[in-house]
Amino acid sequence: MLSWSLLFLAVALIAAIFGFGGIASASAGVAQVLFVLFLILFVVTVIARLIRGRS
Repeated sequence: MLSWSLLFLAVALIAAIFGFGGIASASAGVAQVLFVLFLILFVVTVIARLIRGRS
């Protein structure tokens, strides 16, 4: 999922360089959503491993 976020970020940066404002903002928005989702899943996984490791 992190790779998808980085891909959309790269698309947003390239689109911004060439002046495609709509595509850049849409790609940046998708990249932000995917990155936040990745962080949430990462934190949940770390907490689950800590809980499972102590039992």
